Amino acid sequence: MTDNQDFPRLVSLACHDLRTPLATVYGFARTLLRTEDLGEPTGRYVGMIEAASVQLGSLLDDLGLAARIEAGRYEPVVQERDTLELAQAAAERAGERVAASGDGAPVETDSEPVERALASLAVAAQRHGAVELVRLDVSGLAIAIAPVTAAAAPVVMARELKDLGAAVALRVLAALNVDVTLNGDALTVRFG
Repeated sequence: MTDNQDFPRLVSLACHDLRTPLATVYGFARTLLRTEDLGEPTGRYVGMIEAASVQLGSLLDDLGLAARIEAGRYEPVVQERDTLELAQAAAERAGERVAASGDGAPVETDSEPVERALASLAVAAQRHGAVELVRLDVSGLAIAIAPVTAAAAPVVMARELKDLGAAVALRVLAALNVDVTLNGDALTVRFG
């Protein structure tokens, strides 16, 4: 590979090519869950295959987006959203251990990648900090993700590359000119 654009293209191609077998695995798992009384533990195992397929699809989305950003081919689809709506959507994506509240403000941004980025940062804070609940506290154009423990901070800030979602989240937010700072145990995401 001679061009620094080759690696992001390779990553994009890999993400694209992995989608077909992943879709097959996911599709058959869903079909089995809907059409068969599988009993235990088979039903639980097929449910785990379906959930893992969804998670893998999300990771491929993140990796493909990172490749587009690195190659300079990311074209944001900007629309107006409220920061509280973004935080609530992110909390829903992240699961039951993440909650969002506060008072939002309108912002022009690429909603879907921002929601995924906020969710990824919250999940990284929860997973790597071993905390029960992560809050997304919204105040106007700022969303504070807390707590970010001392153990989780290097991972959440991608100083230690141990979480793909967090690393891609920071790239997405930087590409959208969104400021991310860590102050104490709160990661503040501020839209300009």
